[in-house]
Amino acid sequence: MANWTEEKISVAGTELAMIKGGSGKPLLIFHDELGYTGWMTWNMELAETRQLLMPLQPGFGKTPRLDWVRTYRDLAGFYSRVVRELHLDPVDVIGFSAGGYIAAEMAAADPRIFSRMILVAPMGIKPAEGEIMDIFPMTMRTHLRATVADPLHTPEFTKIYGGEMTPAQFEAFEEARSESARIGWEPYMHNPSLPHLLEGLSLPTLLMWGSRDRVVPRGCIDAYRRAIKGAQVQVIEGAGHRPEIENSAEFAKGVTNFLKG
Repeated sequence: MANWTEEKISVAGTELAMIKGGSGKPLLIFHDELGYTGWMTWNMELAETRQLLMPLQPGFGKTPRLDWVRTYRDLAGFYSRVVRELHLDPVDVIGFSAGGYIAAEMAAADPRIFSRMILVAPMGIKPAEGEIMDIFPMTMRTHLRATVADPLHTPEFTKIYGGEMTPAQFEAFEEARSESARIGWEPYMHNPSLPHLLEGLSLPTLLMWGSRDRVVPRGCIDAYRRAIKGAQVQVIEGAGHRPEIENSAEFAKGVTNFLKG
C-alpha cells in the first residue's frame, strides 16, 4: 500500500492543503465538486509509478476560501499560478467532473502548462443533448447516490458512504457543495466561451466517461471531443459518474496506457 501525506504549502498567496503519495513523475489531480474522498484503490494503483499531487480546492478541507475566486475561470487562474510557482509545468493532469472543468480552463488559457490531459466526466461545456444534473437542490445523500450506477454493489462507495455519515463528513460535503455553487451557479457549471477557447487546442487529451453516468451526459463528452483536436474517448461500460471507484482496474489501466503515450 502506497504511503500518502497531507501537508500545507505556502503558494499563490495562500496556504494550500496538498495530498501527496507515490513516487515518480508528478501527476496533478483535481478533485470533483464534492472534494477529496480519501485514498482509494485507484490512487494506490497509479501511485505505484507516479507521484500523485492532489490540491484541496480553496474553500475545501483545510484550504481557506479565496473571496476573489468567483468563477471556475478564476479558479483555473489560481491553479495555473500554483503550477508555475511549484515549477511543475509542463505536467500531466487528471480532472474529475468540476475538476475537469478547471483543467480545461487552464489548458484553454495556456496549453503549454500540461503535457497530457485526462478529463473524467468533465463539466464545463453545456451539452447539445442532455443536461448536467442540477445537484444543488437535492439532499446530500441523494447527490452521493447519484454519482454511482449501483450504490449497493460498489464496495469502496458503500465502505465510505454506506452507513450514517458522521457530522464532520456531512459538514465537509455541504461546505464543498456550497463553494461549488458559489462559483458555478450562473451559468450552471459551464462556461459558454470554453468550447470556442478550446478550438484548435493541440494537447493530447483523453476523455473518460461511465456509460451509466447520470450527472454528466454523453453530450458533454461529445462537445469536448469536437472542441479538442484529436481527443480520445474511453467509455467505461456499466459505470456511473465515478468510474475510478466503480471500476478502478479499467480506469487505472486506461490512465496508465494514455500517459505512456
